[in-house]
Amino acid sequence: MAIHESGEDYLETILVLQNKTGSVRSIDVANELGYTKASISRAMSILKEEEYIVIGKSGSIIFTEKGLQKADEVLNRHKIIAEFLVKTLGVDTDLADKNACRIEHVISHEVFDKMMDFVRKQGSTDNSKI
Repeated sequence: MAIHESGEDYLETILVLQNKTGSVRSIDVANELGYTKASISRAMSILKEEEYIVIGKSGSIIFTEKGLQKADEVLNRHKIIAEFLVKTLGVDTDLADKNACRIEHVISHEVFDKMMDFVRKQGSTDNSKI
């Protein structure tokens, strides 16, 4: 089953928080996104059912291999799109970030690949994921 836009956003948020703090719980995701604990609980149940995450005994969210791969993919798309908008169009960083968050879910592979090639040729500021 294909993951929905909201599921991709949750995975991306979990990865970003994990990179910052090392360990993430549902309450951390709720606080970061400004959603209710009930909404996050439901979303985490769906991600668990779809085998993107598991919940550890301490309540920490742990990526499965499938989940980490998807989260990395979404975060990478976000970074490349935001960088493209800033470098090629001169869009403000905050505005580029907000727009990248929406574009990352609908962009075709062909367009994204061309965008990534362009950013690579320009010299990315974050080559760790490109």
